[in-house]
Amino acid sequence: MVANNTQIRYEKCSAVEDRFIFQAFMDGFSDYIVKFQFTMESFLSRFFGPEGNSREISFIAFDQEQPVGVILGGIKNYESIKTLRCGALAIHPNYRGKKISQKLMELHEEAAIQQGCKQLFLEVIVGNDRAINFYQKLGYEKIYDIVYYTNTEAKQLNTHSVFNVEKIDFAEFKKNIQEWNYHINWQNDLEFIVQIPTNHYYAVFENGRTAGALSIGESGNINFLMVDKGFRGKGIGTKLLQEAVKDLQLTKMSAGFPNNSLLEGFFKKHGFTKGSLQQYEMYKLI
Repeated sequence: MVANNTQIRYEKCSAVEDRFIFQAFMDGFSDYIVKFQFTMESFLSRFFGPEGNSREISFIAFDQEQPVGVILGGIKNYESIKTLRCGALAIHPNYRGKKISQKLMELHEEAAIQQGCKQLFLEVIVGNDRAINFYQKLGYEKIYDIVYYTNTEAKQLNTHSVFNVEKIDFAEFKKNIQEWNYHINWQNDLEFIVQIPTNHYYAVFENGRTAGALSIGESGNINFLMVDKGFRGKGIGTKLLQEAVKDLQLTKMSAGFPNNSLLEGFFKKHGFTKGSLQQYEMYKLI
């Protein structure tokens, strides 16, 4: 047992059955802006798989035997900084306002310090002002905006670019993009996408250099799209997407990324529509 506060007790998620974690998550997000429809198996596979959360550094709150709140946490070196990310914070609607979320965040930060992390990180939906204000009171700051784009007519993508696109494996993809340095959101970071077996990787090489690279899933979710500064304006980005559409027989593509005006302009030009959902990335140094 981690702690006891009146009738509420707090445990590490590693000390309880998975069904309690799942119940706490689903109850806590039952009235959320985004509706989640997970089976327990799909929830566990996603949140303790590619999302990077660990039961050992995640915590759950109980009122007697009823789970009433949960915080998920995962650690990795994110842009060379050891970071603990809050993968989810969910409180049962009937137990809000009882400082359970504050206690879970305290346990979360204590775990980060014990593990030698240098920063805390989370994402929150724009418009969720209650959550944003809560995190700001805890010392988090809004740093990046994440936007989402979708193209439902992927097969209409067209380019006359003469560049040759090669399909490559993850190891070659990782090696070839190392020289590019810009902020990538957590779900598109290399440590995340390597765990998704349905991702495919493409590149354009020119004069011994990587001119552009793409990582995209079989459902059309774009994890990474980058063209080297020296090769922009030549249709390479479009050619990469066109090749993926043809190879994977895609009818739809989607992408989410933070603060990148060039990428936003590229997607708008190619028929992608900006979604209403946006998120903030918030950070706290420790």
